[in-house]
Amino acid sequence: MSELVVLDVVGSEPEAEIIISLLRTEGIQAIAQKTNFAVGLADASSSGAGPREILVHEENLERARQIIEEQPPV
Repeated sequence: MSELVVLDVVGSEPEAEIIISLLRTEGIQAIAQKTNFAVGLADASSSGAGPREILVHEENLERARQIIEEQPPV
């Protein structure tokens, strides 16, 4: 497997989970992690607050970007 790379940074854990679910339905594995900013928040260890990085394997990056771009605006 290749290295994990950042696909996008979103504002919250729920937003990250929606995008990850979408990617998984297309066969792309993805994970979310707190950004450095979110880790520095006082309640970051017990909260879903703060931005999240969405990570995918490098070979899936372009396809993942296409999937996100094809989604209608909310």
